[in-house]
Amino acid sequence: MIRLAVISGKGGTGKTMVTAALSRLLKGSLVLADCDVDAANLELVLRPNLIRTEPFMGMKTAVIDPALCVQCGECREHCRFDAVERDGDAYKVSPLRCEGCAVCTVVCPAAAVAMQPRQTGEILYSETDRGHLVHAQLVPGADNSGLLVHAVKKTAMERDGSCDLFLIDGPPGTGCPLISTISGVDVVLVVTEPSVSGLHDLKRVVTVCRQFRPRILVAINRFDLDAYQAGEIEDWCRRENILLIGKIPFDPAVIESVRAGVPVTDTGASPAAQAIQILAANLEQELTHLDNQR
Repeated sequence: MIRLAVISGKGGTGKTMVTAALSRLLKGSLVLADCDVDAANLELVLRPNLIRTEPFMGMKTAVIDPALCVQCGECREHCRFDAVERDGDAYKVSPLRCEGCAVCTVVCPAAAVAMQPRQTGEILYSETDRGHLVHAQLVPGADNSGLLVHAVKKTAMERDGSCDLFLIDGPPGTGCPLISTISGVDVVLVVTEPSVSGLHDLKRVVTVCRQFRPRILVAINRFDLDAYQAGEIEDWCRRENILLIGKIPFDPAVIESVRAGVPVTDTGASPAAQAIQILAANLEQELTHLDNQR
């Protein structure tokens, strides 16, 4: 199995649109994962049929046993996050404020506070016409999205590890969710845009990716909106010995396909669809070459 992650240095570059189209065009059996767990939206384009859900137990939360609590208030005094509240004659912990530091368990003289796992999201296992999709929903405001990304990838590998390709729609940026996404992948395709911030964030995400040593490829979306910045990106990729495998023009058909909830390559021979087909063909060659080297 080849593991391919489609990522971006910033949001709004069209990463999910490219991922959805590639799921239609790349050959062989595949399993998909949406690792942008803070704002998963690949399902909006692929329209999967949900098979099952599993709870994701993230960070632990402090819980006070009222039968043991002596109402001394030490837990409230030492909580830096104001998570301990007075509830009548007792104390309780607000799960929305608790950061799981467990200081309250240390200072409590009656051992009335314990750390208990809390569900902070769900892992969803669905079926598309191109293979299974593993995606997730994180509880709003919940932390540990990097752990949830790891759980999504693990679920996909355990259930569909015999597929030819593991196609991942990754998160934007360079934080913990991205690191969890690109860990163990063979190839990353960075989708960028022709802007000053696009080039800046491309450089940042490539710096992070190089620590994990995958094959790094780049595609420029809406390249014709700023020819100068697109040229700057091409020059930088050339100097960094990074292969630019695709340039996608601005195309209203992309907007219409998103509104319709389908990949742009399903809507006809639009300029963007044709460019993504060329991108997919170039990517297929790179994946075949990588597979032959193993």
